[in-house]
Amino acid sequence: MLSFYIRLSAEQRRELNGELERARRAGDGPRVNRVLSILALDEGATVSVVARLLRVCQETVRGWLKRYLLHGARGLQSKRSPGRAPKLTQAQRRKLCQLIDAGPASAGLSGNCWRSPMLQYLIQEHFGVLYSVHYLSALLRSLGYSYQKARFVSDHLDPLSREQWLSTTWPQILELARDKNAYLLFGDEASFPQWGTLTYSWARKGQQPTVKTCGKRKGYKVFGLIEDFTGRLFYHCQEERLTSQSYAAYLKAVLAKTRKHIVLIQDSARYHTSAAMSAFFQQHQDRLTVFALPCYSPDYNPIEKLWKKVKEKGTHLQYFPTFEALKNKVHETLSLFQNAPQEVLSLFGLYRRAIA
Repeated sequence: MLSFYIRLSAEQRRELNGELERARRAGDGPRVNRVLSILALDEGATVSVVARLLRVCQETVRGWLKRYLLHGARGLQSKRSPGRAPKLTQAQRRKLCQLIDAGPASAGLSGNCWRSPMLQYLIQEHFGVLYSVHYLSALLRSLGYSYQKARFVSDHLDPLSREQWLSTTWPQILELARDKNAYLLFGDEASFPQWGTLTYSWARKGQQPTVKTCGKRKGYKVFGLIEDFTGRLFYHCQEERLTSQSYAAYLKAVLAKTRKHIVLIQDSARYHTSAAMSAFFQQHQDRLTVFALPCYSPDYNPIEKLWKKVKEKGTHLQYFPTFEALKNKVHETLSLFQNAPQEVLSLFGLYRRAIA
């Protein structure tokens, strides 16, 4: 039977040894074997011996040698299987993304969000390709989409005022706070109910998970402020309902704890904008400058994300048999954020991007 022998130059051996090392680091076992076969043949081993040692047939070894003789070390590199040709071309995939981003209404469909049957119809209608709805999730992920829970947006939104806030008002507020060496605080309030809060959870199909609840519709209220420059968190909890009087008392306590000027950003809740609060702000204008967020724009207030995180870490899927248990959990969770300024600062992503 015909055997092959080769003689490599010193430079070729160095190149193959380098290829061998790269293949080992990459965990590419097949490429390791291909390189080892050529080195073994160079050392005088026969094709049959190499095939036996690497547990492959002799024809495979001969094929590796042919690849090396034709293309050098590059010919021993692993090649990805081309697989089945995609049903949508790259141009069609880009067009599909444009159609999805435009929304269902632009495609003549009802609703504001996409569901799998709608996307299946969209692709077939525009490109003549019928995908299984079960495959659509893989296709959409490859295009940069994810399955998300929708959120409501008020139909009273004023896009112009929101844009002006980010492009003009916010930079002016930031400059003012820096000039005054002031605290730049975003404020808001939240209520945490004793009956608990729910979120998604893993469970067997057909067996909806359950969480015990006391059923009492009593909530623990929290005033909060987070600071843009340092990540500092100020908060105050109370059982009574939120009013202008309690809000003023809270801000007065914050003023007493601090020495610097405070630039306060808040929404237009009634107890923020009442006559009593206007008088309070006027009385403390030497220490306090107040700005209002655009109407119906909770997404512009980073402390809203803090409340969400407090619920995720503290109250979601929890059972509070007593109101005291709820209070303790809320205080415990808020204390965690009070001692984690970097996590608080991470909530200001919108405003970091606005000034980037």
